Amino acid sequence: MIESIIETQRKYFDDGKTLDVRTRLSYLKALKKAIVANESKIAAALKTDLGKSPSESYMTEIGMVLEDLSCHIKHLKKWTKPKRRRSPLAQFPSKSYILPSPYGNTLIISPWNYPFLLSMQPLVGAIGAGNTALLKPSRASAATSAVMKELIESVFPQGLAACVYGTDGINDEILTYKFDYVFFTGGKDVGKKVYEAASKNLTPVTLELGGKSPVVIDKTAKIDLAAKRVVFGKFLNVGQTCVAPDYVIAHESVADKFVQCLKKYIAKFYPDALGNDSYGKIISARHYDRVKNLIGGSIVCGGDFDDEKRKIEPTVIYPATIDDPAMQEEIFGPVLPVLTYSTEEQLLEIISKHPTPLAFYLFTSKKKTEKRLLPRVAFGGGCVNDTIIHIASTYIPFGGVGGSGIGSYHGAKSFETFSHMKSVLKKSNTIDLPIRYTPYSKGKDKMIRFFMK
Repeated sequence: MIESIIETQRKYFDDGKTLDVRTRLSYLKALKKAIVANESKIAAALKTDLGKSPSESYMTEIGMVLEDLSCHIKHLKKWTKPKRRRSPLAQFPSKSYILPSPYGNTLIISPWNYPFLLSMQPLVGAIGAGNTALLKPSRASAATSAVMKELIESVFPQGLAACVYGTDGINDEILTYKFDYVFFTGGKDVGKKVYEAASKNLTPVTLELGGKSPVVIDKTAKIDLAAKRVVFGKFLNVGQTCVAPDYVIAHESVADKFVQCLKKYIAKFYPDALGNDSYGKIISARHYDRVKNLIGGSIVCGGDFDDEKRKIEPTVIYPATIDDPAMQEEIFGPVLPVLTYSTEEQLLEIISKHPTPLAFYLFTSKKKTEKRLLPRVAFGGGCVNDTIIHIASTYIPFGGVGGSGIGSYHGAKSFETFSHMKSVLKKSNTIDLPIRYTPYSKGKDKMIRFFMK
């Protein structure tokens, strides 16, 4: 089945059916209309898979996809136009420009934690840029994957976009085929396999991975507000967010107050978390057991769980140490270790003990601290005085660096990611300067050196 879909999409692209910008726009508009019409169905699927409330589903998934679609629909004609560039004097007379062109047949592999958002956002970019797309969502979020398959089949011809999922070994099988671009979101182990498979055909990739994203609370931070925003970012989707605050490093002079404020907002936002229908669940028994095993040390808040519902209370460990179980890997769950520091060098030493994070969050009232720390910490993206909201903007790119990923997307950057920027120099066919042709002479050499210096 997969081979047949890939062949159909290859022919669809080779026949030039994806190139017309008006046709691309018509499909993007149809997709937006279908999402709006099926919002309740999508939200119900997210509830089944992750226990998300309708409000959270719209705010963190459905609404963000609609916003990205609106951005593409509004700007796509402008993005696809050739971009004029200066020509060097030595190539007079000529015109130079960059022509955005689709790669061809793309593969999108998406994860289970934000199954709708992290499938549809790259799909929008791929279709907008003029590619075909084969989407392979996670079978762990089976209800959402099923809805997306229905949605895609109702909007697109199979030659343009298709969705496959659900069988053992499907990732390994699909990666044996040649694609022109691969977009992967998920864990590092699978990401390495995707990168290795793509390298065999020299296929370009975007890898959106993860890592232990730190939060720094310096002594000038507005502690109450910082705690409120950390609780929001950490326990959204019960911590199953690639850019969730993974751990906090608070200045020793404000750490106690910060933890007290954390406890206050956890109690306010998540009363009776295990019985709260708006508080989600861990996606699977395997991940649930893994997160439970990370709970240890000095627990000052939460720590309880419900095996039947796969729910874990928002849990704070304080004071945490670098040797605690929760500090040994990316948590990806509702467990928040809080460490302390006294000097910036000590702070940077703690951060450097882990691979490059996908996100970095700094709470401070001092611009000097911001200017000093942001260049010194390697990270994909982040916020000053807030958490995770940088991923909600269509105006700035989102992506990782180093061990947290390769490449970025969102808004115009999604179009660029799925486009090859062809460089074209158009030379006059009426004037042909002789200086580049042999035989060379002192006069020609003088002219060449005049133009090229």
